[in-house]
Amino acid sequence: MLIVMGYKAKKSDVDAVVKVVQAMGLRAEPIPGGERTAIGVLGNTGYVDDSLIRDLPGVQEVIHVSKPYKLVSRAFHPQASVVTVGGVRIGEGERPVVTAGPCAVESEEQIIKTALAVKKAGANLLRGGAFKPRTGPHTFQGLREEGLLLLSQAGKEAGLPVVTEVMSPDTVGLVAEHADLLQVGARNMQNFDLLRELGRSGKPVLLKRGMSATIEEFLAAAEYILAEGNPNVILCERGIRTFETATRNTFDLSVIPLIKELSHLPIMADPSHATGKRSLVPPMSKAALVAGAHGILVEVHPEPEKALSDGPQSLTFEGFDRLMEELKPLYAYLGF
Repeated sequence: MLIVMGYKAKKSDVDAVVKVVQAMGLRAEPIPGGERTAIGVLGNTGYVDDSLIRDLPGVQEVIHVSKPYKLVSRAFHPQASVVTVGGVRIGEGERPVVTAGPCAVESEEQIIKTALAVKKAGANLLRGGAFKPRTGPHTFQGLREEGLLLLSQAGKEAGLPVVTEVMSPDTVGLVAEHADLLQVGARNMQNFDLLRELGRSGKPVLLKRGMSATIEEFLAAAEYILAEGNPNVILCERGIRTFETATRNTFDLSVIPLIKELSHLPIMADPSHATGKRSLVPPMSKAALVAGAHGILVEVHPEPEKALSDGPQSLTFEGFDRLMEELKPLYAYLGF
């Protein structure tokens, strides 16, 4: 339920509503706006009788919200959120960001060389996997803590905030020490213990959509993080599993404008994992930005043919340079 206060409502009116909601055994979450305050009501498992609320001083309207996600919803938070990652602002009205780097950190030389190259080309954040959730147990699983330290070092040398995946609740603290943005991969989108721990960490989180997740499930996963008090969540569309096998996944571009209608959280896109084909990454990067994405994640490797993970979808340095040049007129067209 959402309680909308009138523009003349006083702080004492808001406090009175909060007390009534709490007396009903529910949680009240005031949401200050530009002209008026709304109060989100959380914790209910069914319909809430609003008879004790609707006639209180200052209350303008009571809206019943049936969705399983409330803090994430535009109904609860009409203004678009902007998340700051290492000084980089991501969200509505901001210039779309480019996050680039290898799928996996393989060596000090590889990650530092890549970091300097993508920074020179104009990337805003450095990505790289230290803990790698792979489908097969015999494939490269990442350098783990060593990779995390190398990624942090490369980010500092290049002057870029870093994003990397965290796979389990017990490593959140470790990863948070060295990364600016903590990524939840598609396979962990519904790892609820992990989501709760990330919510308690307060660090910015990049939440990727699960391979078979509906939009409602995707937004409900984000709700777990916000419910623990962390509003710094960025959503990411990375393709879903369908009957089609010509590409790695099916890139659901319609999700981008739809998410912007349903939620106030920023939404990014990952054309590398969505397509799995190097040749498709540039055109789909542009398509995602035209659809309204607040940024893109692009995999870049100095020698994709030798990459230990996802080489076929990784751009070369030259390919990334070319993409960044091609994005310049697109940014101008989009008004950035």
